[in-house]
Amino acid sequence: MLRYSLMRFGIFAGCFFALWGLVYVGALPRGLGDSNLLWVLVLAIVVSAPLSFVLLRKVREEASAEVVAKVDRAKDRLASNRSQEDML
Repeated sequence: MLRYSLMRFGIFAGCFFALWGLVYVGALPRGLGDSNLLWVLVLAIVVSAPLSFVLLRKVREEASAEVVAKVDRAKDRLASNRSQEDML
């Protein structure tokens, strides 16, 4: 799960710096007044979300499988604890 989060943050950071560069050279419009940072953050989120969805599909599925396995183990422990309580 940590690997997926770090990879997702990396894609966001890459998009942020690429967009910041495009705004700096004038290829993209600047925000109004002091909103330039907010403008670039919003653009980076909008661009990085679909990229992460496509590029990290395999990693996301692996992370999901890990979460499902942990939940199943927790359910099994809970069920065994309940059965032990019923026996007492």
